[in-house]
Amino acid sequence: MTAPPAHRAAAEHTPVPAEPVLVDHAELHAALTGLFAGHGIPAARARLAADALCHGDLTGLDSHGVFNLGRLYLPLLAGGRCDPRAEPETVTDLGACAVVDAHRALGLWAAAEAMDDAVARAARHGIGLVSVRGATHFGCAGFHAARAAHAGMIGLVASNCGGQRIARPPGGAVAMLGTNPLSVAAPALDGHPFLLDMSTTVAPTGKVRVAARRGEPVPAGWLEDAAGRPVTDPAAFDRGEAFLRWLGGSARTGVHKGFGLGIAVELLAAVVSGAAVGPAPAALEGDGRPHGSDDDIGFFLLAVAPAVLRPDADLAAATRSLFGALTDCPPVHDGEPVRYPGWWEAELAAERRRDGIPLPPHLYAELTGLGLLGGRR
Repeated sequence: MTAPPAHRAAAEHTPVPAEPVLVDHAELHAALTGLFAGHGIPAARARLAADALCHGDLTGLDSHGVFNLGRLYLPLLAGGRCDPRAEPETVTDLGACAVVDAHRALGLWAAAEAMDDAVARAARHGIGLVSVRGATHFGCAGFHAARAAHAGMIGLVASNCGGQRIARPPGGAVAMLGTNPLSVAAPALDGHPFLLDMSTTVAPTGKVRVAARRGEPVPAGWLEDAAGRPVTDPAAFDRGEAFLRWLGGSARTGVHKGFGLGIAVELLAAVVSGAAVGPAPAALEGDGRPHGSDDDIGFFLLAVAPAVLRPDADLAAATRSLFGALTDCPPVHDGEPVRYPGWWEAELAAERRRDGIPLPPHLYAELTGLGLLGGRR
């Protein structure tokens, strides 16, 4: 999608290059930090938000990177649905766990701070849980879970979509849940933490919209029409003519697994924190198509410190053995080694930090039109 109306004119008059443009990561990060600070977000939190947004582009999750700046985050700030100067409030503190009201803070930094709080609690108690309500979109769940891994802990992050309903229950005619992402991270082999970052639907909405912007079909199995038939035109989703499918696909191939995980995220992220819940009576109103808004999102951020729970154990050796055994597994095809979730993302991030982040021409033009970028590499 293009920039929002407030910025569209500038973007439309920016020359569009023919090929992807390599943009220096440090330049992009500094520009995003300045942009967020210019909207009133305190400097340290603006840098943290830029970290979170760049994570998607560094690790290849382009649908959750700067692609969402003009489509999602700037409209949140411009429309007042996000308070740039919000100060999250701890409403319950039991030592190892807490409930926090984010007061509409930008989720990119608010979730990261909440995970850092969970890590600090885990360092004292062996486990730390921070449950957040009143939040806004937090970007890649994996960015926040990885903060625990970098501290030598296991991190678990879940987020519902607040009052936004995108996917239907299996066999149901009405959209009632969001994509409800889930992430788990842990230390693994050097420089390559384990990082599982997934939606509980087959694909997140961002990947569908990236495909639509590129004019490319999506694989059969991502989307279905009102009768449950496969849809491969990604633009049908934003036209309200298609629904996301759950992991597992159909009753015969395990759709209850993705659907069940989606419900589990609602319980952990929304019911525990007191955030808006997707499956609610209001979801049954209307024509059944995707509806509602992603306001009052709930986060579940858990850090587990095995070293605190088992201080005499050599946990680093245990994780090296676990993940080393996986990577030593003989591959079926030569040249296609076995790797775990997070490995290739770490490799790609190192490459893009060194060589630059490739931005599609339309996105480069949009960011240049916003005054964020000034040159090519």
